[in-house]
Amino acid sequence: MDDNEPGLGGEVAAMGAHMFRVRFPFVDQLRRYSWSKCRADLFAGATLTLVSIPQAIGFALILNLPPTPVIAAVMIGGFVGALFFSSHHHVFGPTSSISLIVSAFIAAHTGATGLEPLQLAIYLGFLIGLIQLLAGLLNFGEITKFISRSVVIAYSAGIGILLVASQLHNLLGIQSNLGADFRRNVWQAASSIVTGSADLWPIAIGALTLLIFFLVRRFRPKWPEALIGLALLGIAARAFTYVHPVAPFRMVKDEGALQAVIPAFAGFHFGQRKLHLLPELLGTAVAVAILGMLEAASITKGLAAKSGQKIEPNQELVGMGAANLACALFGAVPGSSSFARSSVNYQSGAVSQMSSMMSSVIVLIVLLFVTPVFNYIPVAALAAHLIRVGFRMLNRHQIRVACRSTRADAVVFIVTLGACLLLKLDTAIYVGIGVSVAFFLQKTSTPSLVEYGINESGNLAELRDPGSRPDPQISIIHVEGELFFGAADLFQEEVRRMAEDRNVKVFILRMKNARHLDASTVIALESLHDYLRQTGRLLIISGSSADVTGVLRRSGLLYSLGEENLFPAEANPTAATRRALMRARAFLAGESPEVRLFYERSVLTADGRVTGADYDI
Repeated sequence: MDDNEPGLGGEVAAMGAHMFRVRFPFVDQLRRYSWSKCRADLFAGATLTLVSIPQAIGFALILNLPPTPVIAAVMIGGFVGALFFSSHHHVFGPTSSISLIVSAFIAAHTGATGLEPLQLAIYLGFLIGLIQLLAGLLNFGEITKFISRSVVIAYSAGIGILLVASQLHNLLGIQSNLGADFRRNVWQAASSIVTGSADLWPIAIGALTLLIFFLVRRFRPKWPEALIGLALLGIAARAFTYVHPVAPFRMVKDEGALQAVIPAFAGFHFGQRKLHLLPELLGTAVAVAILGMLEAASITKGLAAKSGQKIEPNQELVGMGAANLACALFGAVPGSSSFARSSVNYQSGAVSQMSSMMSSVIVLIVLLFVTPVFNYIPVAALAAHLIRVGFRMLNRHQIRVACRSTRADAVVFIVTLGACLLLKLDTAIYVGIGVSVAFFLQKTSTPSLVEYGINESGNLAELRDPGSRPDPQISIIHVEGELFFGAADLFQEEVRRMAEDRNVKVFILRMKNARHLDASTVIALESLHDYLRQTGRLLIISGSSADVTGVLRRSGLLYSLGEENLFPAEANPTAATRRALMRARAFLAGESPEVRLFYERSVLTADGRVTGADYDI
């Protein structure tokens, strides 16, 4: 092999050279940073803050945790992640999907582990960050391209539906068990409506919240409707408590007061006595880490397509891992890539990662002045806000594309969505990926085996009727596709079926377009060779690439087959098949009629022109 030819060794060396590289892309931006860019980032960061605060308070409601550690994730995670992200617009922080998974995990393991809910969230976040950081350093950022987009669409839709269902009890003012599943949430909501046990106060507050959102978006579309609506209801609720000290509805302060405090380094206290929890934490941590990878890839590639920026997937993974580790060390909940906040960051004109860093600082400044308002926001108003977010996660266009494109996409979408609604969310992501990979393997493990013949013009062409072979004793089988272990059995069965015709004495496998031969396929070829040899027939391989030839040689099959029965690919695309036919005629000892094969040879004319001359053999 030529030293300049890129082979497996070169690819491994290139991957190894990029492993464990830690970069800070924002430093390159600072070298050519200007006041105009700073103003653009400052405006984008301020706008981002107006979206981040109400979302974080809502996610605290999902997690059943005080708002403070969730807000801390916005500040710490957003700042640290931006230090490593290659995308100018990628924003890290708490998300609805991660919040729902962590909430379900906390509800299922709080009593069994003896840990407080926030401790469980922190430990889980530390493992998620460690997995994501290692995945980024080991160049696993491109692994998401092997997972169907339908998995992400279905999972996002499932998260949206679960988010709506999880907030129905807050909107209707009914009690719900911690960690109740989708079916129980819907059943409780429907029962309360039928029996009339729903509370009118939360329902009225939720309806008023949605009305304010609609009016602001209708008449002032550039204003942050969520922040305005929740702030107005917080002020109204605070005024209401002056008249009626005991409010007939729950408020944020009843769930855990929001405090304007600077996040402090808390360290990590996962001692040896807690190591027995790792098996319980690891499964969920891996699922969340994979989900984070999918979300990051989807969000950053979508924004890069609009902005024209080049993205480094591994760098995004490193940033998410570092952000989750930082959140754990500062006592904050885990987070992921935020589609809503990343989109707002892009639409607000951010030009660098500095906008996310500025937003983290602005969040703290804003909280110092408006914390009392947020503490009086009615829980029903937050529930209405989260239900609205859930419905927005149902991207009807993408769902339509996933369901109508191919049967495989539709099956992957339906199975993943059903798993989200009926199983645990961390299990659902594995189910979706498993079905996606199964279809991928099914497609790639179906090689094409077509019998070729020589037509009247002397060209190789597909043979429609095996009975019309020019020479009934020679069969040319064109093999195309992947020949790894997943295709070995099908490949063997198809060729063996063709070999059942005892009138055929020589089989020529034309493997010009066969790829990724492995041990399973070699064994299948060896079995076919032994079968043909026992019946006095011959197997010839033609047109094999350098990789395929190397596998045959290293495995020892070439020794059994015989060097004289292998004809590697040549510059002329039909030359190897021509030589294989000559070998077949020699084996048949001149019993076969003449076989003509067209091939083209370049000829240099007297005036210097290159022409093609047709030859027959």
